[in-house]
Amino acid sequence: MKRALQGAYASSIVACETIRAFVPNPLPPSPPLALDEVFRDRLDLAHLALGRLDGVSAILPDTHLFQYMYVRKEAVLSSQIEGTQSTLSDLLLFELDEAPGVHFDDVVEVSNYVAALEHGLARMRRGFPLSNQLIREVHAILLSRGSGQSKSPGEFRRSQNWIGGSRPGNAHFVPPPPQEVEGAMGRLERFLHDEPGRTPTLLKAALAHVQFETIHPFLDGNGRLGRLLIPLLFCAEGVLREPLLYLSLFFKQRRAEYYELLDTVRVEGDWERWVEFFATGVEETANAAVSTAHLLVAMAQEDRARIQTVGRVAGSALQVHQALLARPVTTVARLAADTRLSIPAVTNAIAALSEQKLVREITGRKRNRVFGYDRYMDLLNQGTEPE
Repeated sequence: MKRALQGAYASSIVACETIRAFVPNPLPPSPPLALDEVFRDRLDLAHLALGRLDGVSAILPDTHLFQYMYVRKEAVLSSQIEGTQSTLSDLLLFELDEAPGVHFDDVVEVSNYVAALEHGLARMRRGFPLSNQLIREVHAILLSRGSGQSKSPGEFRRSQNWIGGSRPGNAHFVPPPPQEVEGAMGRLERFLHDEPGRTPTLLKAALAHVQFETIHPFLDGNGRLGRLLIPLLFCAEGVLREPLLYLSLFFKQRRAEYYELLDTVRVEGDWERWVEFFATGVEETANAAVSTAHLLVAMAQEDRARIQTVGRVAGSALQVHQALLARPVTTVARLAADTRLSIPAVTNAIAALSEQKLVREITGRKRNRVFGYDRYMDLLNQGTEPE
């Protein structure tokens, strides 16, 4: 449904140039969403997929292992949308204090994303609400290291920003003037807290994502934080017990449509097209995560069966394999610490796993070698290759 411009333009002066900045209307949209049968069916499919994803813990021997790697995959994808070139392997090497061979700021930004998400989840699990205070805290961690350190981490912007173009005057889109940010974010926070009325979580996540990206409340990191807020909201409202839904790959693969729909909402008020797109992303992403979980379980079982045939080192090799499921790029010293096995025992286990072509040394060095669990990494790396 096409409504009208979903906000108003306000004048903003930047470097002696007067420009028009867009201030969005409060949520929810008016008139309300037109929920016809096709639209409801799309939402129902997304809800069913979310239910299956939430139940995936029943098939996983250790949900934490899956979550640990899936969060890192999302961090890589979300950062790649912003132009970084880091891969999942780069991030895991960085967490081992190894030099990843890419620009330091790139891999630091990915690492910050992981820390920011974990901070948000930890705060909510202790009863803190999803609020502007928490959003600022998460943003402070997101920009705590790397190139974003100079962009006022944890503070709403006090100057005009813009999207596309070399200056606000020729920009593709100009968010609200800085004096309007606090009020716009306050209205978004009230919507997140079901004021003036309750909005179903899936719809709330879809509407709030557009609103956050439209306000663009920070000098940097808005795209990453806007994507990060989606799993935080699903967890805050109990739709998911663990943060296992990440839309960055869907947005990355359909980037042109994603940006076009954001513009269409702002200018024409066609929220229905956006929500259908968002619900499709939720359905496809949730189903893909469930499929990946099944494949990981099957792969781990197959590999454990192979390991049990290696003879006297099978016991220690199985322990090393379990540690590799938690951290698929690692060193002998780290494996010894994780498994509490001796260095010689881990070395022999790694040799056995290498003979089975389950593990590969990835640096080519004679000392301080790093080993990767290839099959596991190949499965998780799908979609994370830099463009």
